[in-house]
Amino acid sequence: MNTYVCVVCGHVYDEAAGDPAHGIAPGTRWADVPEDWICEGCAVSKTDFELQNF
Repeated sequence: MNTYVCVVCGHVYDEAAGDPAHGIAPGTRWADVPEDWICEGCAVSKTDFELQNF
């Protein structure tokens, strides 16, 4: 599972955790997150997230 970070505010989307508060179940891959999903930190779109490499 991967994590993605918002380039605007630094919010992290973790595929393992999902975003249950917004209807995204744990284990949901980034590609399967709806295109209209927005960052809960700053309300930007998915296009403003980058894969976080460790």
